[in-house]
Amino acid sequence: MTETITTSSGFRIALRRSARARRMTLRVPRAGGDPVLTLPRRVSLSEGRAFAEAQAEWLRRATSRQIVAQPVDAGVLLPVEGRPMRVTPFPIRGARIEGNSLLIPGNRPAAPVIQAFLRHLALQRLHSACDGFAADLGREYRAITLRDTRSRWGSCTSDGRLMFSWRLAMAPPGVLTYVAAHEVAHLAHMDHSPRFWAQVEALMPGHKPYRDWLRRHGNELLAWQFRD
Repeated sequence: MTETITTSSGFRIALRRSARARRMTLRVPRAGGDPVLTLPRRVSLSEGRAFAEAQAEWLRRATSRQIVAQPVDAGVLLPVEGRPMRVTPFPIRGARIEGNSLLIPGNRPAAPVIQAFLRHLALQRLHSACDGFAADLGREYRAITLRDTRSRWGSCTSDGRLMFSWRLAMAPPGVLTYVAAHEVAHLAHMDHSPRFWAQVEALMPGHKPYRDWLRRHGNELLAWQFRD
């Protein structure tokens, strides 16, 4: 069972001990849930509580920006590549888009069908974008994997493995393309130095609006609930 504390301001906070942490950190999940306080092994619980108490105003602001989980089911308006699509049961065997509707098989649960559809769509789009950017960069990546990450939209390992959130299939196409350019640029610069950002701009000129969109609206994508 996860250990928790409750501050004098009424915030319930989950505690996490980490041997790798060098300092105390407090994180509020963008898609909802309790704040998480990470403590290095050497830090006492009383020190952690005092740190959390001192962050009361920040916690109020951060939790006010959380978005309530939105279950995925028939009838909802779900974003697909930035466009709201009405999830509509239909006598078909596989999900597909028709006009402003996302048609799904009427005899199957909506959420897993839609998740599989979005994963497939994301993988198609990301492969295409990463192949183009890698060619422009003159580097090769080893593989693309998809996950349902909550803290990052993509990552790149030192051996050239790229990871992305399949929820990018719900974002406007330019946003997915920006994240692909960002991670491919890490094949040349494994940091966020000025050289790295210059490389991102070279791969995708004018990327900043898409980066800003993700900062403003990324939690809206994370709020969609595909499992109970």
